Amino acid sequence: MLFKRSVLAAAAAAALAVTPAMADVDPDLPAYQTVSGISGNLSSEGSDTLNNLMALWAEEFQDFYPNVNIQIQGAGTSTAPPALTEGTADFGPMSRQPRDSEQASFEQRHGYEMTLVPVAIDSIAVFVNRDNPIEGMSIEQVDAAFSSTRRCGGAEDINRWGQLGLEGSWANRDITIYGRNAVSGTYGYFRQHALCDGDFKNAVNEQPGSASVVQGVAESLNGIGYSGIGYNTSGVRAIALGESEDALYEPTAENAASGDYPLSRFLYVAVNNHPEDGLAPRQAEFLKMVLSKEGQEVVVRDGFVPLPETVAKRQREALGLE
Repeated sequence: MLFKRSVLAAAAAAALAVTPAMADVDPDLPAYQTVSGISGNLSSEGSDTLNNLMALWAEEFQDFYPNVNIQIQGAGTSTAPPALTEGTADFGPMSRQPRDSEQASFEQRHGYEMTLVPVAIDSIAVFVNRDNPIEGMSIEQVDAAFSSTRRCGGAEDINRWGQLGLEGSWANRDITIYGRNAVSGTYGYFRQHALCDGDFKNAVNEQPGSASVVQGVAESLNGIGYSGIGYNTSGVRAIALGESEDALYEPTAENAASGDYPLSRFLYVAVNNHPEDGLAPRQAEFLKMVLSKEGQEVVVRDGFVPLPETVAKRQREALGLE
C-alpha cells in the first residue's frame, strides 16, 4: 500500500527547486519569542548527519528555557521512525523521507502518518584527501567509482585515480572508498542520487558515522568518501560535482540552495503530530525556535544552508505554530 507524502515534505520539495541562492539567514525570518510554562524532558533519536545540529539547537533552546532537559541520540536515520512509532522519542531527525514501510508501521500504531518537518538544506559532499589534486567528478564518474552496477551510464569500472585524469605518481594509485552503513539516511540518499539506485561495491569501507568516513579519507592518501558537508575538516577536500564533466559545481551554500549542486537535499525532523491534539507545548516551541531566525542562524553556524522564510513560514503554519 502506498502512503501519501507529508504535506510539509511535499511543499518543501517543491520549494527546493525555486529557492534563491542564499547562504545567510533570511532577514524575513521572525525572531523567536519565549512563552511561559515550558519545562520538562525532550528526547531525540535519529540521523547522525543532524546529530550536532540537534545538539546546538538543544543548547539554544535551553538558553530560552533552562528547565527543559533534552537527550539526543544519533545512530542513524533508520532509528527515527521506530522511536517515534514506539513513543520513545519526541523528535526523529531524518536525512531522507520515511519509507512507505516506516509510515505504514507508524500509521498502524497511531492511525495517522508521522509529520515530516524540513529544517535545513544540506549538501552531500564527495571528499578526497587534502593532498589529492583532483578538481571534480561527474555523477557518472562518482557512480563508476562507488558502484558495482554503474546504472548512471559509466562504460567502465573506475578503480584507479588515473582513470579520473590524474597523472604522474597518481596515475596507478588504487582508489580506497569510504561510506556509511545501511542504517544511514545519507547512505540511502547517495545510493539513490549518485548511484542511480545501483549497488555499492563490496570494497566500500562502511563506517558507523559521518565523522568516521571523513576521518578515514583524511588518513588515506588514496581515499574518497561521501558525507554531509557539515563534517568537512582540514584533512579532506570536498570536490566539485555535476551532471557532466563540463558543468561542475562546488558544494557551497549558494549552489545547494540554487539547486546547481546535484547532491542537495532537505534535512527533516519527524514528529508525532496528532491531527486533533497537536504537539505538546515544549515540542511545539522547540520546532518554532528551529524555524525562527535564531534556529536558522544555528543552521548556518553548523555549516548547512538555512531555510528561506517562505518555506519556514509554511511549516509553522502547517504545524499550527502561528
